[in-house]
Amino acid sequence: MFDVLLLKTFVTVVDEEGFSRAAERLHLTQSAVSGHLRRLEEQVGKPLLTRTTRSQHLTADGERLMAYARAILALNRDAWAELTRSPFHGRVRIGMSEDFVEPRLLRLLQEFAAQYPGMEIDIQVNIPGTLLERMQQGALDLVIGSLCETREPGLLLWQEPLVWASSAYLVGRLPTPLPLALFPEPCPYRAVALQRLAQAGIAQRTAMLCPSNAALRTAALSGFAVAPIATSQLGQGLAVLGAEHGLPALPDAEFRLFTAKDADQGIVAALSQVIVAYCAARRV
Repeated sequence: MFDVLLLKTFVTVVDEEGFSRAAERLHLTQSAVSGHLRRLEEQVGKPLLTRTTRSQHLTADGERLMAYARAILALNRDAWAELTRSPFHGRVRIGMSEDFVEPRLLRLLQEFAAQYPGMEIDIQVNIPGTLLERMQQGALDLVIGSLCETREPGLLLWQEPLVWASSAYLVGRLPTPLPLALFPEPCPYRAVALQRLAQAGIAQRTAMLCPSNAALRTAALSGFAVAPIATSQLGQGLAVLGAEHGLPALPDAEFRLFTAKDADQGIVAALSQVIVAYCAARRV
């Protein structure tokens, strides 16, 4: 008989593409995760993963066991949900900024929903200003996104510098008026960037209106425009512009979780704990 805990560890290592991330998600030490995999391989009598210093891959036997492991874990969740008979039935509507659209978080939300028969999770991806407006209109139960210098109530998940970004290969002085790449209104990064430039007396023009982080980064990477970007979104090829380029400092981007007053507080509180734990592990 297979130990469900060992199967769960096995699936998590593969889904998270590594032992350290799996340990974070399972709230275990990395040595405990390695021990679980070793015990499972001893039970099977065959190696399940081929490991290198940088990655691991499923063996042919690992591929076969993975299909069974996912089915066993799914049946286990279904049985638990059916027998505990949670009273919640319905739809939870989540708004998230593009920064949070990651496979790991989506899998966690899917696992959470599986614990409640009849629950559906709907996600809208947009800029935080638009999402908060929709929550105030009653269209969303929970919003996660970033704001700047906000008085909006919400749980602070983390904060990081907001910076001016452009191509790392930019040479010479910045043009006047300063070409900007911005999200459409109501965007907190856009609002604070325009405000700080106005206070510094720097002329600007919106050279590119961007619908996504990818478009914003492309505009900056090419040197076509300067963009206000949170430091975690910089990546290779982008450089930070500052006082040496005549640009004013920007405030921190505050990543927050907001909940609607009329949402089911019990289920939203439980879902919020999942998101908070994910963000804490993400920032390690």
